[in-house]
Amino acid sequence: MARQKAGMKQRYLAPILNQSGTGLPFAGGALHFAQCRLLGRAGPARVLSIAEARAQVPELLDMLQTPQQTIIELPDPWPVIMGIVNITPDSFHDGGRQATSAAAVAHGHKLAAEGAAILDVGGESTRPGADPVSLDEELHRVVPVIEALAADGLKVSVDTRKPEVMTAAVDAGAHMINDVTALTHSPDSVSCARDLAVPIVLMHSRGEPETMQTMTDYDDLILDILDDLSARVDACRAAGIPQEKILIDPGLGFAKTAAQSAELLRRTADFHALGLPVLIGASRKSFIGYLTDTPRSEDRLPGSLAAAMWAAQQGAAVIRVHDVPETVQVMAIFQTLCYKGQNKTKDE
Repeated sequence: MARQKAGMKQRYLAPILNQSGTGLPFAGGALHFAQCRLLGRAGPARVLSIAEARAQVPELLDMLQTPQQTIIELPDPWPVIMGIVNITPDSFHDGGRQATSAAAVAHGHKLAAEGAAILDVGGESTRPGADPVSLDEELHRVVPVIEALAADGLKVSVDTRKPEVMTAAVDAGAHMINDVTALTHSPDSVSCARDLAVPIVLMHSRGEPETMQTMTDYDDLILDILDDLSARVDACRAAGIPQEKILIDPGLGFAKTAAQSAELLRRTADFHALGLPVLIGASRKSFIGYLTDTPRSEDRLPGSLAAAMWAAQQGAAVIRVHDVPETVQVMAIFQTLCYKGQNKTKDE
């Protein structure tokens, strides 16, 4: 990971990304960086040139250039689009729209046809203030849907914090686990994920859905979240989960105010300091409403697309969205513009 200890404190090196093709290639892809940000608690972030980074933190600089594992057969170029399939009555945007297994399966097929490379199937809303769902109810909601989608050859992720649901989902054909608690909800979660041996998304959050929005005080928003995610990655590696099976998600909207979520999105590239693929889930979230004065999630598509474009520019590997065809179109333009500077457009 692109971090090191300075005394007792962590230091992180993050790329300042560009699409001009100048500098060093980030993670072996189309984005480049000619400068870095050295982050730490000893003082304010410092901007380093490549030569300065090579002299001061060469191992961290090497980390930023190392190609990231295509752990879910991600396309080249990134990012991959993850389509959301919520089988819940109370999700903040689409609660109740796929209330039956048949409706959820049909929605999953629709998203895949529109360009989603992976489908994130969830049976428990973890939005701020949501009530917990029993184990039996969550299993009843997600297992038949995952079985049907996987049987049709589609790649499926399970959005759950319960190890029992993780196991049943992978047995049903899920290729990936997306845990909003970064495997902290149960003492069995880490060993369960290790034994299942599929990729895992570790998302940053605090507390429970009922309490998380009372837990938004941070000493330093970015460094606190980097430290928390770094500790979770270390715990996973210590338990035997290979680093190449781990993705991270800074957790926009989870124990963050709207302003904090906007800042996390703005500084997406800082999370490359952990040397792992970054997933960004900004779609339709309330911070977009805060920024654009759109209280209804139904009115936040333009803001969601802008967030997706920004995340792509900042090197996100996976973008989790409700609106797949619109986001796919945005990514097509981004990739064309990004590769144009390197003479890699489709026409060439």
